[in-house]
Amino acid sequence: MNKIRKGDSVIVTAGRDKGRTGTVVAVHADGRVVVENVNMIKKHQRPTQKLRQGGIIEREGPIHVSNVALVDPKDGKPTRIGITVQDGERKRVTRRSGTVID
Repeated sequence: MNKIRKGDSVIVTAGRDKGRTGTVVAVHADGRVVVENVNMIKKHQRPTQKLRQGGIIEREGPIHVSNVALVDPKDGKPTRIGITVQDGERKRVTRRSGTVID
């Protein structure tokens, strides 16, 4: 079970975008996440049937999951995530405040 999921609000803890926050757009199987408006890369794109206009486009690049931390909903600071069982279901819980995320 991956602890960071699509739609989570995260803060970048390492790299050139350290300190920036955003929402997770995608989670890859190789342990990387794509966060909106973070780690922007330029890609040289040639014209195709789908994209008539070629050129240099900017998009988000993937970041390793170890370089992001979930934002605690109570105080807005980075927190680790724990797993607890409530009513027979696994729930994600913030270690900082104990808030249930799911």
